Amino acid sequence: MLRGSLWLACMEAAAAAVVTVEVTAVGVDDDRRPYVIRMDVSAMPAPFATHEGWYRSVLSSVATATGEAAAPEHLYTYSHAMHGFSAVMTARQLEEVHRMDGHVAAFPETYARLHTTHTPGFLGLSAGAGVWPASKYGDDVIIGIVDTGVWPESKSFSDAGITTPVPERWKGACEAGASFNASMCNRKLIGARSFSKGLKQRGQKISNDDYDSPRDYYGHGSHTSSTAAGSAVKGASYFGYANGTATGVAPMARVAMYKAVFSADTLESASSDVLAAMDRAIADGVDVMSLSLGFPETSYDTNVIAIGAFAAMQKGIFVTCSAGNDGSDGYTILNGAPWITTVGAASIDREFTATVTLGIRSGAKSIQGKSVYPESAPVVGADLYYGRGNKNKQRCQGASLSRKEVRGKYVFCTAGGETIREQMGEVQSNGGRGVIIASNMKEFIQPTDYVMPLVLVTISDGAAIQKYALATKAPKVSIRFVATELGVKPAPAVAYFSSRGPSHISPAILKPDVVAPGVDILAAWVPNKEVMEIGKKKLFANYMLVSGTSMSSPHVAGVVALLRSAHQDWSPAAVRSAMMTTAYVKDNANNVLVSMPSGSPGTPLDFGSGHVSPNAATDPGLVYDVAADNYVSFLCGLRYNSRQIAAVTGRRNASCAAAGANLDLNYPSFMVILNKTNSAVTRTFKRVLTNVAGSPAKYTVSVASPAGMKVTVTPTTLSFGGKGSKQGFSVTVQVSQVKRSRDDLNFIGNYGFLSWNEVGGKHVVRSPIVSAFAR
Repeated sequence: MLRGSLWLACMEAAAAAVVTVEVTAVGVDDDRRPYVIRMDVSAMPAPFATHEGWYRSVLSSVATATGEAAAPEHLYTYSHAMHGFSAVMTARQLEEVHRMDGHVAAFPETYARLHTTHTPGFLGLSAGAGVWPASKYGDDVIIGIVDTGVWPESKSFSDAGITTPVPERWKGACEAGASFNASMCNRKLIGARSFSKGLKQRGQKISNDDYDSPRDYYGHGSHTSSTAAGSAVKGASYFGYANGTATGVAPMARVAMYKAVFSADTLESASSDVLAAMDRAIADGVDVMSLSLGFPETSYDTNVIAIGAFAAMQKGIFVTCSAGNDGSDGYTILNGAPWITTVGAASIDREFTATVTLGIRSGAKSIQGKSVYPESAPVVGADLYYGRGNKNKQRCQGASLSRKEVRGKYVFCTAGGETIREQMGEVQSNGGRGVIIASNMKEFIQPTDYVMPLVLVTISDGAAIQKYALATKAPKVSIRFVATELGVKPAPAVAYFSSRGPSHISPAILKPDVVAPGVDILAAWVPNKEVMEIGKKKLFANYMLVSGTSMSSPHVAGVVALLRSAHQDWSPAAVRSAMMTTAYVKDNANNVLVSMPSGSPGTPLDFGSGHVSPNAATDPGLVYDVAADNYVSFLCGLRYNSRQIAAVTGRRNASCAAAGANLDLNYPSFMVILNKTNSAVTRTFKRVLTNVAGSPAKYTVSVASPAGMKVTVTPTTLSFGGKGSKQGFSVTVQVSQVKRSRDDLNFIGNYGFLSWNEVGGKHVVRSPIVSAFAR
C-alpha cells in the first residue's frame, strides 16, 4: 500500500485477470447452426406455466414436423433483454419456427465462451443468459471513476461497439490539458476532467513525468476504469500471461474519468481535489461512482469521501470504494461509512505457471510451479546448482552463495528464514542465471519482482528437486514459462492484504460489505511507462497485472452498472442489499472462503456478506432499503452534533430531537460489539424487507448460529403482496460463552446467518450475524 495522507490501493501484488472471449464458429453436422429466436410472450398459450415450457414445446413440434433425425437443441431462454430462446437447428427447422404463432424474429448467433480477464467469466457473466443480456451489458449507465486519469488511446476505451449517442442527461466535458485534448473523448469515454488545485496550493509540484491534465501517468486509473467498463480488446495479455480478449464487467457502460491523484513527491492527492472531483461527478450526472483510494479513517464530518458519497447517495448515485490494503488484522477497514459500499479483495481461480523438467533424458520428471517471468523462450538443459550439505547455501541465505559456484546456473533454494525476494537477490548478486524456490506459497510476489527467471514450487515438489539434485552428478533443468491454468482450487480466497472489519468509526455496521476479484487482474495500462527492467532491457505493457482492493471496487462498480440498467427504479441501498443477500460464502471446493495468508476459514469480518454474484443479485426477491433520513438518525446515534451532521449531510436544520438517535440501520447484516470482559451481550435489531419481485410471496426464516449465540426472530413468517410490499421483523441476538476464535487477530467472536426462504420459490435472502470484540 502506498502510504501518507492518501493510500492508493494499487499494486500490493500483481498477477492477472483477463477476459478471454473465445468466439468459435459452431461447426455442426450439415447445416445445423445456432439461432436466437425472439418471441411474443403475449402469444403464449394458456396451458403453459412458463416461457421456457412453451419454447421447448415449440422445438418439439418442429422436430415432429420436419421428421429430421437430429432434433433442435435448446440452449438458453431469454426473459430480460428480450423474450425468446436460442437453439441449434437446421435451416428447414428454422423455417418451421417462422410459421409458429408468436414468432417475431430470428438471427444466427455465434457462441462466446468466456475464459476471460477472467473475472467476468468467474463472476458468472455470460452472453447467453443472466444479467449481461438482461441489462444490455450496462447500456448507457455512466460510471464515474476518481483516480489517476485515463489513457484515452487504449483500445479498452474504444467506442467501436457503441452505436448509440452519449445520453442526453450527461452534462460532463472532456477537458484539454497537457497531452490531452477534447477530441480524445468518444461514446465510451464520455468525459475526462482533472483536479489539482489543492495539491498545488499545498506547495506540491506535479512531477515532470505526470500530466497536468486527465491523462494517466501512473496507470492505476486506466486499469480501474477499464476493469469496470472497458470495451472488448482481443489479444490482451501481460507478456503472454492471461492471453485473450479483455473486457470490463459492464462493457456497454460509459466511462467518465475524474483525475484527482497525481505524481508529485509521492503519489498523492489533496482532499479538496478529491471532494471537487466527486462534486463535479455528481453535477455531471454519473449513475455510479467508484473510488479506489482512501484517507485515514476520521469522523465522517471530516472525511471528504464520506461527505461526497452522502451527497451522491441523496441524488441516487451508487458509491463503491475499496476497503484498503492494510489487512489482515481487524479494524483496518477504510471507507466504512454505511452509505458507501465497501469492497474487499479476493482471488480468482487462475494461476500463472511454468514447467520445470529435471534432466534432459526422454521421460524426465516434470514439475509445475508458479511464475510470471515475462519470457516465452524456453530454457533447455541449464545447469542446476544445489548447495549440498550446507543448509545456508541450500536456503540461499544472505552471503551464503559463491559466484564461482552459481554463476550462469539455475539455483535451487529450499524454504528457509529468508524471504523469496531475499533469496532471489542472493542468487542474482552472485551471477545466477535463474532460481527455483520451494515455498509454502503464502508470500505474495508481484510480477514486477520477477527481474530474473524465477519459479516457485511447493515444498513437496521441492523435495523431489532436492532428491534429483543429490542423486545426479551434473543435474540439469529445462523450463518453459508463460502458461495459464484455470479452475484452480480453492477459489475465491480473501486476499492477505484486504483490510478487515469492523470499521473503527462505526463498528455496529459490518464491513466490508462484500468481496470481489482483486488478485491477478489484467486491465489497461499506460504504454509509455516502464513496467520493469530485466538486465538492460526495459519492458513496457499495454495491459498490466495488478492486485489490490483498488481492483475489487471497479468490479463492483461494473456489477452495479448492470443492476442499475436492469432495475432503474432501485435505490443505491436496494442495489447494495441485492448484492449482499445473494453473495456466496463457499468456494469452488465447497468450503468456507479461506482467509489468506493463514489459509484458515474466513469470517464475515474478512469477506462481509460474501463474494458478489451478479446474476443472483439481479433477482434477490427481497431487499433491505435505507433512506437518507435513516442515515441522519444513525449519525445521531453516533452522537454527532448538529454541526457535524450538517457537515456530512448538507442539512443545516437537522435535529436529533426530531430525527431520533438510532444505530440500528435497516442494513442487510447484523453486528454485535462485545466488550473486552467477554460478558454476555443482548441486542435487538429491527428490520424492514421490501418485495422487489413481480408477484406476492411468503417467506419463512431459518437461522444457523454457533454455540454461545442465541437468535430469536419475530415473526418467523412474512407474507408480501406485490412488488413494493413491505414487512417488518425483529431479531434478538444473545451472545454468551464467547471464545476468541482467531488469537492471531484477536477480534472475532462468533458468527452465523439468518435467511428468509421463499415458500415454494427460489429466493433465499441471507444476512450474516456477527459478534466482534471492541477495539
